[in-house]
Amino acid sequence: MVFLPEIGRKEFAILGVLGEHGTPLGAAIIARELTSHGIELTERAVRYHLQALDRAGLTESLGRSGRRLTEAGRLELANARVADKVALTFARIETLAYQTTFDVTEGSGKVAINISLFRQSDLDAALRLMRPAFRSRYSTGDLVAYFQPGQRVAGQVVPRGMVGLGTVSSVTLIGVLLHQGIPVHSQFGGLLEVARHEPVRFTDVIQYGGTSVDPVEVFIRSRTSSVTQAVATGGGKIGAGFRTCPAVAREHIMRLVDDMAAWRLRGVLAIGAESRPLLEMQVDVGRVALVSCAGLNPVAVAEEAGFATASHAMAMMLHYKDLEPIAG
Repeated sequence: MVFLPEIGRKEFAILGVLGEHGTPLGAAIIARELTSHGIELTERAVRYHLQALDRAGLTESLGRSGRRLTEAGRLELANARVADKVALTFARIETLAYQTTFDVTEGSGKVAINISLFRQSDLDAALRLMRPAFRSRYSTGDLVAYFQPGQRVAGQVVPRGMVGLGTVSSVTLIGVLLHQGIPVHSQFGGLLEVARHEPVRFTDVIQYGGTSVDPVEVFIRSRTSSVTQAVATGGGKIGAGFRTCPAVAREHIMRLVDDMAAWRLRGVLAIGAESRPLLEMQVDVGRVALVSCAGLNPVAVAEEAGFATASHAMAMMLHYKDLEPIAG
C-alpha cells in the first residue's frame, strides 16, 4: 500500500489544474488558472509549491514544457480529501458571483457561463432538439456562445472535430443579487419534478457542501433527467438549485428577476414567502427561498437523446455582448 503525503489546499488546487488540462503546464499558466478557483498565487509561489509536489512524487518536471501529474499525483487527485474539493467548489461559486458585472439597467457586463462540448457533426441536430428547451421556462435564457476547434476556452483548447457551446450559468443570478447588496446562500442542486408546467418537489438532491462538482452535472451524466418531457408535456424532471436570501430583500429580488428577463436572462421558477417552506423544503426564520433552473438543462435534452457531450458548469466569465440568441 502506498502512503501519500498530506497536501494543503493550494497544492491540491495545483494538482486539480494539472488534472483538468491533462497536458504539461508552466507556472505562469497554473497561476492564471488558479484565480478562477478563488486562489491568488504569484508565479514564483506556484513554482515553490510545484517543487514541493515534485519532492512528494506527485508531479514531475518536463523542462520547458512544464509540469505534469505522476501516477501518484493522479491517485491523490482522485482520492483527495472531500473537504478540500468542496472548498474549491464553494470558492468557484463565490468567485464567479463576485466577477459577475452584469448591469440590469444597461444590459452590459460579464456573466458566468457553462461550457459544453459537442461533436461538430452532431451540433446542428442537437441544437434542433435543444431549441424548445432554451425557449422554455426551464432554461436560464436563450442566449448562447459558440467556440470553434482550436479556440482556447476556460483554459482549455476546443479539440479538433468538436465545438463548444456556452450557456448562461445560474451563478449569474447570484452575482446580480450580490452586487445589489443581497447575499445568497446556495443550499443544494438536484432534480426538480414539474407537473402541468409548475414545480412540485425535489426528488433527488445533492448538497453543495457535499460534492466536488456541480450537482446538475452529476444528474446529466447519469441521464436521470427528463427535461425533454418536461418541455413537451409540462411534466418531468429538470435540473434546479435551491437558494435562500434575507426575507427583507424579497421585493427587491422580484424586481431584479423581472429586470433580467428583459435582457433574455431568466430561470427563477419560484420565490417563497418569508420563513415559509418552499416545495416541501424548510426555510430558516427571516429568510426566503428561491428555486432557479440549471443553465445546463438544454444540454440535458441532448444527452437524453443520446448525444455525447462533455460539460463544465461555471466554466468562465463572458461579456454579455458576446452572447447571441439561439438560431432557428
